[in-house]
Formats: sequence, structure tokens, C-alpha cells
Amino acid sequence: MRRLTGFRGAGPGAGYRGGLIAICAVLLCCVEVTPAPSQPPSAHAFDRGEPITPIPAAPAADPLKVALGEKLFGDRRVSHDNSRACQSCHDIATNGASQKRHDVGLNGAELALNTLTVFNSTLSFRFGWEGKFRTLEADIEASLQSQHTMGSSAAEVAAKLDADPDMRDRFVAAYGRRPEGADVVDALASFQRTLVTPGSRFDRWLKGDDAALLAGELDGYRLFKSLGCSACHQGVNVGGNLFERHGIFHPLASPEPRILRVPSLRNVATTAPYFHDGSAPTLDDAVRKMALAQLNATLTDQQVKALVAFLNSLTGTYRGAPVGGSP
Repeated sequence: MRRLTGFRGAGPGAGYRGGLIAICAVLLCCVEVTPAPSQPPSAHAFDRGEPITPIPAAPAADPLKVALGEKLFGDRRVSHDNSRACQSCHDIATNGASQKRHDVGLNGAELALNTLTVFNSTLSFRFGWEGKFRTLEADIEASLQSQHTMGSSAAEVAAKLDADPDMRDRFVAAYGRRPEGADVVDALASFQRTLVTPGSRFDRWLKGDDAALLAGELDGYRLFKSLGCSACHQGVNVGGNLFERHGIFHPLASPEPRILRVPSLRNVATTAPYFHDGSAPTLDDAVRKMALAQLNATLTDQQVKALVAFLNSLTGTYRGAPVGGSP
């Protein structure tokens, strides 16, 4: 999740679950599925045989390029009118996104879709709610060019930065030349690949720390698997590697887009509001609505409490601090 779509709730009875499996099979035949980026599971995760694997450390990268990319991430010159930076909507000091239902575009109008978190985004196999972009670099270029977000281009940004002696020197140090459009994109991508959040209590449990999860959280995880949630939300990013149709039994949120990339549930407790239209204000509300919309099932308060407890255990750390300041 940022945002919860494709989450599986439960229906009573083996017959109902059999019907759900058939529905999932039909859906998966209608969408393109590409394997998520391979991540070597830890020995403990493999021994447990779980469908989720721990987040690995950020990949090795040139520190000069990463530092430059971080500086660019917070630089308003990446937008045509110098009014906004990547950080404006993707706040890495909190949840990697924003607290708004819809962020505002360059023209002052609300953006059509809720902002996804940038944390762990590089662990998913596609980018954006609709998965239009196959690479991080393509996603960055599209964001720079979009008239709704930055209204600029990598070449325009490079030209602005070339007029700044300090930034020019940084590019020369990192790339051996003055700023170029491709280097702007590469620097931003280098930084974004470091935005992974390992160290959640759930990951510690996966690695063999049996005391990392409370009994209620472990119950929630067992329920998460038994209800079928892990059929869509699995792998290192607890989602992010297939597409689904939402609102199978009842409307879930805004009807368009009908097919969405199943979002990651990493740090989901920090990324309210939920869904592609931001219409669910709390995690409790999102879990209940998902069960009804996707399964025609009404979860008990106890089931919801257990699932939310498990989802809270997916909050990782960034630079030594919990994402969003959560416990």
C-alpha cells in the first residue's frame, strides 16, 4: 500500500474460499505479471518458509552520486517554475509521501491519484499506481516532464544547475563533467535506491528473533496468510509485483483506474490516507473496506484488530529512526 489495494480479507467456509481462489485465477490471467526484483532471502526467512522476505540493505552506490541525488531531491529547481521539489510530495522525513488525500499539481488542481511513498519503491517491479514505467529512470524522467508535477525536463534542470558554481562542481566531482540531463536522472535514481527501510519488527522475526512480534501481531500475520492476503502481498516488498482489479464485489474507491498495481504494505501504518483516491482515512477503515469490496466479507472487530496489529509491525527504519516516527 501506500496504499492498500489488492488486500485480501476473508469469507467464511471452504466453498467461499474456493470461489475466491477461482476469482484470483481469472484475475491473474487478465493481467501481466512480471517477477519482482530478486532479493536473496536471509537464511532464517528461508528456514521459516514464509511468503515474505526481509528487506536487504541498500545496494552499494557511488557516495558522491547519492549525495548529489539527495541534494537534487530537495532542490526546487527540478520544477519548471522553481516552486517544488521531489521532497514536496515525497517527504522522507516522515512517510516518504504526504499526509494529503491528493497533492496539488502545478496548476493548483488536485492530482488525480494519491501519492505513493518513495520508500522501498525500487523494490517493486513497476512504478506508479498504473505501473506505466518499467525502470526508475523512466519514472523520474516522466515526473520531471509531467505538466501536473514538475513541468520541466532533465535537460532544463541540468541547464539551471550548470549556472550554479557549487552544483557544477558537484557534478564534475561525481560524473567528471558539467551537469547533463542523463546525470540529473542518474543522481536522483542513485539516491532513491538508498530509500529502503529494513529493520522492521516483522523482518527481525523473519530473521529468527521470536521475541520481535507480540502474540497479537503474530496472530494477525497468521490470519493475513490464512485469508489469502499473502497471495497478492508477498515477497520482499509485501506487494508491488502484480496488477489487480479492485471493487470485485462492492465499490472500493474511485472506479478509475480499474486495474492497479498491488501496492507495497511496507510502512503502511505511516501512510494514511489509503487507496488510490485516498478515501480511507485510517488503516482500520481500509482493512474493513478491502474485505467487503474484494471478498464480500465483513470482518469481525477482532479480525481487524489482529490484521492492523500485524500491519503495524511492518514499519521499518530509515537512517536509524522508525519511518514516520512510529514505535
